[in-house]
Amino acid sequence: MNIGQASRATGVSSKMIRYYESVGLIRPADRTESNYRDFSDRDVNELRFIRRARNLGFSVEEITHLLSLWRDRERPSRDVKAIAEKHVADLDARIAEMSAMADTLRDLARCCAGDDRPDCPILTDLAAPHAAPGPAPTKTRRGSKPAASS
Repeated sequence: MNIGQASRATGVSSKMIRYYESVGLIRPADRTESNYRDFSDRDVNELRFIRRARNLGFSVEEITHLLSLWRDRERPSRDVKAIAEKHVADLDARIAEMSAMADTLRDLARCCAGDDRPDCPILTDLAAPHAAPGPAPTKTRRGSKPAASS
């Protein structure tokens, strides 16, 4: 099947298929006599695998490793499980960071009067120097609780 048909069959855009091919995530598709890509059932299955892995948030590097394990019928499942568990830990860390950011922004929004005055604790906090990038603890304002930090 051509790239458009492979795209429709897998839910992976033609642009991403070309990208995956250029970075070596998938093997270059066979070519027809007129030089069009010709995707096999195996190629389509790999593209579906990649789409599902991307939907679960795996990086291209992780997918490369997962694909090599998937292709290797002799691989121990512990190798696959280790990748999945590391990815879950990374997701949990990102969730905690995002939760801390949301808590900080909620606190700042509560502190902002949101009226016609120019005073705005949100902008004041954004302009303040913070020790580290990412969500930073905010100062207590008008009886509010400090935001959680990570």
